[in-house]
Amino acid sequence: MAAYILRRLLLIVPTLLGILLVNFVLVQFMPGGPVEQVIAELESQTSATDRITGAGGDSGAGASSEYRGAQGLPPEFIAKLEKQFGFDKPAWQRFLIMLGNYLTFDFGDSYFRSISVVDLVLEKMPVSISLGLWSTLLAYLISIPLGIRKAVKDGTRFDTLTSGAIIVAYAIPSFLFAVMLLVLFAGGSYWRIFPLRGLTSDNWADLSLGAKVLDYLWHITLPVIASTIGAFATMTLLTKNSFLDEIRKQYVMTARAKGLAEGRVLYGHVFRNAMLIVIAGFPAVFIAIFFGGSLIIETIFSLDGLGRLAYESAIQRDYPVVFGTLYVFGLMGLVVGLLSDLTYVWVDPRIDFESRET
Repeated sequence: MAAYILRRLLLIVPTLLGILLVNFVLVQFMPGGPVEQVIAELESQTSATDRITGAGGDSGAGASSEYRGAQGLPPEFIAKLEKQFGFDKPAWQRFLIMLGNYLTFDFGDSYFRSISVVDLVLEKMPVSISLGLWSTLLAYLISIPLGIRKAVKDGTRFDTLTSGAIIVAYAIPSFLFAVMLLVLFAGGSYWRIFPLRGLTSDNWADLSLGAKVLDYLWHITLPVIASTIGAFATMTLLTKNSFLDEIRKQYVMTARAKGLAEGRVLYGHVFRNAMLIVIAGFPAVFIAIFFGGSLIIETIFSLDGLGRLAYESAIQRDYPVVFGTLYVFGLMGLVVGLLSDLTYVWVDPRIDFESRET
């Protein structure tokens, strides 16, 4: 097992390198970089100022000579701006410098925020982790009992009705479900039960410990429900199918023939084998919710997390933050993939990844 873990850890390096290389190359062809954005903003401000000055000042040749809005910024200033952002070096050199810094988790500073990328990621990460963790736990708490019940009642009216509801839930996009929750329960057209945005109230610092917990749960309810809907549907069907496969095996028939109670058969014999793929997949499900739902849910509910940070940084062309969050996301995904394999072995020691051919 140690050799397998070592191989997986060594594969992380070229995989991360490939992810960063592909995205770095794409960025080179993307118009409107940080330098261009700053130039456009400065030129628009200069043009607006000159127009106001020209309108309110003297007319004639004097006013015309002072107008510089159409002349652009001096080349020397643009060169200093490119040097400030590091664009005075060739692309390949910038990429190698970035890789060297990333080996020590030095992601540099944000272009447009007075803070380092590491501090910025650490500041936003608790929100995304909290959302992903609660959503994953809720999905498991609902889907596992429901999936077992559907397997036991396979083919009955209960199974048919719940399958229809699950298919509908799976078909609804998470952002549409989130908007529907806001309209219904956050002061839209119906009830104002939950807050519209944010993770805490404005007076959160002044609340007692118990009140802080309740306030946090009050704010996180709608985002968690919205991000759980897709994972809950998938996990329920996965649990049902896994239980059906185990229930039809010979050892279950033998246990029933010995007169064991149905509950003892299901939870004493079937549960461990049937739940192998479900329990072992917990890290992967968490990462899927963490990656897939964080951007949309955090944006809709105005949660200050990593997903929203990555989106805003991409719009602003804040490349240190973009590549820093990409590196963190990629590393977390690869490590969680390894943890999923280790969880399989922990749940069922009969699994041996060493015997697999590489």
